[in-house]
Amino acid sequence: MDEFSPSELKSILHSKRANIYYLEHCRLLVNGGRVEFVTDEGKRSLYWNIPIANTTTVLLGTGTSITQAAVRELAKAGVLVGFCGGGGTPLFSANEMDIEVAWFSPQSEYRPTEYLQLWVRFWFDNALRLEAAKAFQRVRLQKVRQHWLGSRLLQEAGFSIQADALEPALDHSLRSIDLAPDHTFLLTEEARLTKHLFKLAARAVQYGDFARAKRGDGGDPANRFLDHGNYLAYGLGATAAWVLGLPHGLAVLHGKTRRGGLVFDIADLVKDAVILPQAFISAMRGDEEQEFRQACIENLTRSESLDFMIETVKAVAEQVGKQAQ
Repeated sequence: MDEFSPSELKSILHSKRANIYYLEHCRLLVNGGRVEFVTDEGKRSLYWNIPIANTTTVLLGTGTSITQAAVRELAKAGVLVGFCGGGGTPLFSANEMDIEVAWFSPQSEYRPTEYLQLWVRFWFDNALRLEAAKAFQRVRLQKVRQHWLGSRLLQEAGFSIQADALEPALDHSLRSIDLAPDHTFLLTEEARLTKHLFKLAARAVQYGDFARAKRGDGGDPANRFLDHGNYLAYGLGATAAWVLGLPHGLAVLHGKTRRGGLVFDIADLVKDAVILPQAFISAMRGDEEQEFRQACIENLTRSESLDFMIETVKAVAEQVGKQAQ
């Protein structure tokens, strides 16, 4: 078979790509022009192809290694690579620093600057940055309303939410967002609503009492799945920022509390809507990590979450950036 390189493949828009990979206990390398991961089974080595032209993100978990050649080919295909701990959750170092996923973005001398120029027009203005954060939060609420009440797959999985329980909470949060005087108030409102959504989700699947544990400390399945699924959303958030040429440090809401906060801002657009209900559904079903991960990836793909993220960021950049003129 003739060898080929990623540069010879037809490019697939990131918003239309179908695959996110989480890998552990394997090696990534280039074999015959293809990027593959290798696992050991007894005395045999098994090679599995990664369709990089149709992949947005590769998360490398416990016990993984990657060759320079594989990184080069992934970068050519525009695939983000992230190093993380087991199950897609963060690593913890010995120097009392909480390390998030370390994202390695594909590099190119010819990245688009259109949206970066719009973004920096308003970013240094605190009032306009707050307006951008409010725009993100309004879209977040809209996505929760649409997905929780309109998804046939959620209803078939037993996640039944009554509109008269969800909509008043979203309407109240929307009024609070509109009146928010600063970023601290907005962050507090975001956390308050998410806590309420946890209660609604737990009640919907009859999970029982639930309390959100600190990241990495979750002992119950729902907490572990929330940690795991959120990092899939962060992968898409990092991809959206890369596609539009926006540095991760130019956050509009999480910048004072998170490094690379723009990834968290963008991921929040779908975390509560898509990841949160699946975490409780999978916890009640007794899913394994791999089953939950696959369900999340399918939900993110079906809901066109990456496309939604990219279009939202573009709209906010254009809307708020033009106000700065």
